[in-house]
Amino acid sequence: MGFADRTYHQQGMQMQRPPSRLAGCPVTKWLLISNIAIFYLNMLFFGGDNNHFGLLNIWGHFSVDLVVHHFQVWRFITFQFLHADGMHLFGNMLGIFFFGTFVERWWGSKKFAVFYLASGVAGALFYIMLFYTGVFGDSPSYRPMVGASAGIFAILVSTAVIAPNLRVLLFFVIPMSMRTLAIGALVFATLMILTDLNGNAGGEAGHLGGAILGFILMKNPHMLSFLDTKRAGGRRRSRVFDAKVVREQKIRPRITVDMNDTEIDKILDKVSREGIQSLTEEERELLLRASGGN
Repeated sequence: MGFADRTYHQQGMQMQRPPSRLAGCPVTKWLLISNIAIFYLNMLFFGGDNNHFGLLNIWGHFSVDLVVHHFQVWRFITFQFLHADGMHLFGNMLGIFFFGTFVERWWGSKKFAVFYLASGVAGALFYIMLFYTGVFGDSPSYRPMVGASAGIFAILVSTAVIAPNLRVLLFFVIPMSMRTLAIGALVFATLMILTDLNGNAGGEAGHLGGAILGFILMKNPHMLSFLDTKRAGGRRRSRVFDAKVVREQKIRPRITVDMNDTEIDKILDKVSREGIQSLTEEERELLLRASGGN
């Protein structure tokens, strides 16, 4: 069979345009939709604008007083979908749009959703910790905090871990690597916490807390293994294979799959080039069978 006759080649020839950035990333898409929709609902129907917080922000914002002293724990989640003004929303949505898809494809949608929300919660917890250690001085406990930035900082750090040399444009002008962008953002957040020069030390604490948990989870992905899909017999198997393990298992005898080395190598090359998240379910199953798995 010639190269042009192979199924994967035919599928490639049939593709007439590249998929949308959000294709295959439902969580990123709904984060964008929900944040934008909530902002405009608050503005149009609940009295929110650049000078007024709006009822949705009042009902859902985070503050130490309401969460710790009144145990309104739902605010750990709701504050992540609220924004102070249009520019606040615009900046955060840019971060989700450009980098959320990258991280969602790495984690898979279910794990990415938990990763994102947990990082937002971590940002709020870090804010509480710094508040009670006196870092914010005499800042009142009822000071409100809103925004998706804690989860977005986790996304930025994750992208820097996955692709540290990825080239990006700061402010669409200044070229730098993803690693440099992430480090710069974390240094800036730390300086603002210590000096409060921008009047948003609490928000910067949320950024740093989200980034810390994001980094921990990226270095310890097994912490989200409880979300792996269950298979027959009560065993769990992750949706994301470890590329290194797959390559090591490749040398085992193949007694259950009628495939030649070229086809296996093609799949492994795709993993090296595009990441394990790029494989189709069929390709994942073929790798598993080729390595001698059940």
